[in-house]
Amino acid sequence: MASKKILMLTANPKDTDQLRLGEEAREILAGLERAKQRDSFELITRFAQRPDDMRRALLDINPEIIHFSGHGGGSRGLALEDSNGKLKFFQTDALVRMFKFFRETTECVVLNACYSEEQANAIYEHIDCVVGMSQAVGDRTAIKFAIGFYDALGAGRSYEDAFEMGLISIDVDSLRGADIPQLKLREPA
Repeated sequence: MASKKILMLTANPKDTDQLRLGEEAREILAGLERAKQRDSFELITRFAQRPDDMRRALLDINPEIIHFSGHGGGSRGLALEDSNGKLKFFQTDALVRMFKFFRETTECVVLNACYSEEQANAIYEHIDCVVGMSQAVGDRTAIKFAIGFYDALGAGRSYEDAFEMGLISIDVDSLRGADIPQLKLREPA
């Protein structure tokens, strides 16, 4: 059986607060490498994403799981970079159109970014499992959620269980924000 590809896309434009995106990628990879089902997943990372980079990565890699880490802008969309490394929003309507295009191959989208619930709700129209953040989420909380989520997937658990383990991971470290991640999940037919 071929491994599922997890495409981790990150962006931290120069004119936004610095995030620990490299740490998040390292922690996800470490968890998957030690996982019981480590051969079932391949983590592919792409940093400093611009809108065209994101679109091309999805076309080239064709992942089952897409994980975005960075800043969210609520109704403005996800914060990517322009050609100078400065903030450029990938607007919600464009995201929805893009994910509609990839609906046959994408199983799950995780938007590990502040105020990304609006995008999650919109993407959920086409993708069966989407996670978004309902408000601002601290860097440490976002990283702990991702660690728990991918540890559970690596242990062979469902997306719903992985989401729950992400919340548990936040709680175990006594961090605030376990109420911020939001799961949109459609049961398989």
